[in-house]
Amino acid sequence: MKNGLKSLPDLNDLSIKEQVAQMVVVRASGYLFDHQIQYPAWEPPAAQLQHWLQDLGVGGVILLGGSAGELALRTQQLQDWAKVPLLIAADIEEGVGQRFAGATWFPPPMAIGSIALKDPRQAEFYAEQMGAITAQEALAIGINWVLAPVVDVNNNPRNPVINVRAFGETPEAVSQLACAFIRGAKQYPVLTTAKHFPGHGDTATDSHIDLPVLPHSPARLAKVELPPFANAIASGVDTVMSAHLLIPAWDEQNPATLSELVLTELLRCCLKFEGLIVTDALIMGAIANRYGENVAPVMAVEAGADILLMPANPEGAIQSVCDAVEDGRISPERIQDSVERIWKAKEKVALASEAQKETSKLTSPIHIALNQIAQPVALATAAKILKDSQQVAGSLPLQPESYSSHKLRNLIVVDDALACDFLGRNTPAVAFPTQLGYELQIVDSHTPPTQEEADAAIAKRPTLLQLFIRGNPFRGSAGLTPVAEQWFKKLLKTDDLQALIIYGSPYVLTQFLPHLPAETPCVFSYGQMPEAQAIALEVLFSQSVPLSSFALFL
Repeated sequence: MKNGLKSLPDLNDLSIKEQVAQMVVVRASGYLFDHQIQYPAWEPPAAQLQHWLQDLGVGGVILLGGSAGELALRTQQLQDWAKVPLLIAADIEEGVGQRFAGATWFPPPMAIGSIALKDPRQAEFYAEQMGAITAQEALAIGINWVLAPVVDVNNNPRNPVINVRAFGETPEAVSQLACAFIRGAKQYPVLTTAKHFPGHGDTATDSHIDLPVLPHSPARLAKVELPPFANAIASGVDTVMSAHLLIPAWDEQNPATLSELVLTELLRCCLKFEGLIVTDALIMGAIANRYGENVAPVMAVEAGADILLMPANPEGAIQSVCDAVEDGRISPERIQDSVERIWKAKEKVALASEAQKETSKLTSPIHIALNQIAQPVALATAAKILKDSQQVAGSLPLQPESYSSHKLRNLIVVDDALACDFLGRNTPAVAFPTQLGYELQIVDSHTPPTQEEADAAIAKRPTLLQLFIRGNPFRGSAGLTPVAEQWFKKLLKTDDLQALIIYGSPYVLTQFLPHLPAETPCVFSYGQMPEAQAIALEVLFSQSVPLSSFALFL
């Protein structure tokens, strides 16, 4: 015990199997109850998860789903189950609210990158604030490992998986803003993560689905892909996440996650990184479709990974690495080196975790969260980033006479209507036009065209077209969906496109603008959340209608 707080066990008191288990991070639902699990193929029920934590002694958990209030209870439950204090991670590149409802949800990093083109100092300030707020809110609900920032240079508009998750399209912009994010987060005892090494920005294949190939020369890679990682390391980033992609210039056979040439020789030796190397999720298609579930973990450890993120079979992964040690394929010293690095990371976050436990004896986790989540300054910062990065074109605002018709249509196009956590009956994109007399129509990539819809597209009907399109994992595309492109062309042909709002990818905006009549009102927002919708609609309709009923979104 140190200062009355639970300390980490001595490494020498752990068996090889217990040490290997500390190198495994499993995925779990952020919801409290089994019947709430949304991804049963990846998220274990409570009994299974408790077994992994108590009996196997896995070293960490990555969470998805639930509200910020639930997470405060969920993380405490997981730490109580664990034999050793856990690393608890989340993909919160856009703030805690991106994954956990109620917390602050920032626009994607590229929004700040667009501000940097006009005002680099303001953008750097925003990035630092975003890092600090994300870290503070993460700790408030028990998350001690922030899987951000993304330091990929997104210089391929067709990139389906990085896209607006990157800060920008040049190594200079990405380095400046990613380091500012890290600087902000370092004000709090959380771990930060530079990803996806050695650079996933210039790919047109989603590694969640298949294995991308980066065909560039070593000189080009050293000029574009590597500088943001080198700068993040110099800024004190705690962990680096590997990318599931093949880079023949460095390793013709193995993807970066499984390559000793990339993880050990390049990252560890050449870039002098001394922190934790974590794999991207091993259940992603680029790895899972090519290597056995118990083969990839061994190869990753051989390559130099310290943490195996989301192996398909955690128990099998642990046993396979132990077998490799017993067979002499991996040395016990190699395992201990990784666990020593894990211990250093856990020591950094353990005091904050234990201190929060001590505080929670007097104040419940929910009260702690309420006092630190979505505070006015945080919400105002997110709103300022949305406003400063928003783009407009055409004749604005819409005049009242343009929406006095009784045949107005609010056409919302999304990729998958069943996966829209940013859209609901009362969100501004739906509710506000309804108040003005617009008739709602929502279509997605699964919506088959009907004859009635075809006839409606031909008939004269002023239409507000709202498109929600950005690169997303597992989608395989970052650009226009066929249904969005078809509706855009139809509305232009019939002269029924009253106004256009695009939420998400600026690359979609650049595709549309050359075809858009100069006078047609157009608003672009990097964000898709309700706040982004309210701010965009406020610009479109301006003072011609009251927005008081949507004050909660602003």
